[in-house]
Amino acid sequence: MSQAEGGAPAPAFPGRRRYRRRLRSRIILSFALLGLGLTAMFAIAAAFVGAVVEDQAVGSVLKENVDDYAQRFYEDRTAQWAPLGSVRAHVYGPGGRHNVPPEWAELDTGVYNITGEESGEPFVYRVVVKKDPDYWFFLAQDMTSTAEVRARIKLILIAAVVLFTLLAGVIGWWSAARVMRPVSELANLLGASGDKAGPGELAPHFPDDEVGELATALDDYAARLTEVVQRDREFNADVSHELRTPLAVVKGAVELLLSRPDLDEKTVARLQRIQRAEQQCTDLISALLLLSRAERGHGSTDVCRVAEQLLEAHRSQLGGKALELLLEGEAGTLVVDAPESAVSVALGNLIGNAVKYTTAGTVIVRLRERAVDVIDSGPGLSAEDAAHLFQRGYRGSHAEHTHGGGIGLSIVRRLCRLYDWQVRVVPGAERGVVATLRFDVDADEAG
Repeated sequence: MSQAEGGAPAPAFPGRRRYRRRLRSRIILSFALLGLGLTAMFAIAAAFVGAVVEDQAVGSVLKENVDDYAQRFYEDRTAQWAPLGSVRAHVYGPGGRHNVPPEWAELDTGVYNITGEESGEPFVYRVVVKKDPDYWFFLAQDMTSTAEVRARIKLILIAAVVLFTLLAGVIGWWSAARVMRPVSELANLLGASGDKAGPGELAPHFPDDEVGELATALDDYAARLTEVVQRDREFNADVSHELRTPLAVVKGAVELLLSRPDLDEKTVARLQRIQRAEQQCTDLISALLLLSRAERGHGSTDVCRVAEQLLEAHRSQLGGKALELLLEGEAGTLVVDAPESAVSVALGNLIGNAVKYTTAGTVIVRLRERAVDVIDSGPGLSAEDAAHLFQRGYRGSHAEHTHGGGIGLSIVRRLCRLYDWQVRVVPGAERGVVATLRFDVDADEAG
């Protein structure tokens, strides 16, 4: 079932949690990631370049040795050529190739790295192969100690990466403290200025740098905001005085005219309509002033009496409309701690919408313990209307032939936020719409 609510606004994505980091933490994290990235790239590059240089250097030397070994072998085949150190040379003729180790026999001319185990110990050696038509030459160099050194170098590089990352984090923490100090001072000054009647100057406390520019911009913004607030206060005072004064004149004149005994029924009806319109304007001005000041007014308002007055006002304006307006509830059933003007505007907009969109049938105002329902038999509520019903300026899909600017329910929502009320509009069980206005009722005041 589609519904629209005008209480406290809910987050757009209630199931999504937002994780935010402080600016100081971002700076430290940036330095740490920078240190990690640079040292890691340097370590990888160093290891790669070292391995390539070593392979190329050792491989070229071994290639030269095997070529030299083959040349000397062809010059004097009776001599025994024994390479020095960890390098061993082997030559196999046409009749002795069955003695070639299986892992060597399939190798073509080139340089190869071979790993394995010998007497239970792992070993690594590099083999240079030179295969002539008659003889095969193999030159093998033990690289086990070199592989161990390379592993130690990798460990050293990893330790260097960790160390430099920590060092970068420490530098980031120190830099963040220095960078954020003026920003923290600016925030403290802003917090302290909130207790003052007027805005304090922030720019004189900071040098002519980026923070100083921010302080200057905040000073300018505070001055403009103060000017706006001052204009708003003056406007509220002007509205309160200049509009209420003529309304009071209208009210007095209407009461004076209604006291005359020689008036006919049509004149009395018209004067009563003027009286209701004056009261409606007075209530609306009071409610809007409360909203503009964001302050709650207090009072002991009987919702039943307000609903009865609103329904009576709408009955006099039905004309030939086949619509019945009913009130279910008794006086004193629901008493609200709020000005009568606020309750009248909030409930009046809901009743007015029900009367406006219902061409025939009934509009029922039902009082409950802590809420009041406005039930109509109108055309109902579409999903699109339910989604945008409380937006300022939105007019429903059935508003083609009705008057209004689409701000009534927006005012209701603002009043609900001010007084912690809740408004809910949902489709009816069979047809029409059910609008519910729920109050936070003081139990001692409820009848």
